[in-house]
Amino acid sequence: MIVKQLADIIGTTEDVKGNTWTSRRLLLAKEQVGFSLHDTIMKAGTETTMWYKNHIEAVYCIEGEGELEDLVNGKTYQLAPGTLYVLNGNERHIVRPKTDVRMVCVFNPPVTGRETHDEEGAYPLLTE
Repeated sequence: MIVKQLADIIGTTEDVKGNTWTSRRLLLAKEQVGFSLHDTIMKAGTETTMWYKNHIEAVYCIEGEGELEDLVNGKTYQLAPGTLYVLNGNERHIVRPKTDVRMVCVFNPPVTGRETHDEEGAYPLLTE
């Protein structure tokens, strides 16, 4: 059994910050559960282009408002508490938070925690 508190992650190497986001990585590949789990905050007024070409990501919005643009089909979706989106086709996308947006994110395969977005907005496929 694994039991963690978010407060135990904040300020550690598993509290990762980018220019437009902060990702508190609750579960990583090292836990060997088959996925990784992140508590992520996207900063208000920013724009982040991402393309998880090596991972499937499920995202559940729990706080804030913004929009999600699917760069494959050109559709834009509103983000608000209770919204789920799944990048099951590895869709290239943009997140534009109007307010700080807090999301719970699940990655498969799990990330190691060492990944950073490359020039395409993707995470490389790393292993432990």
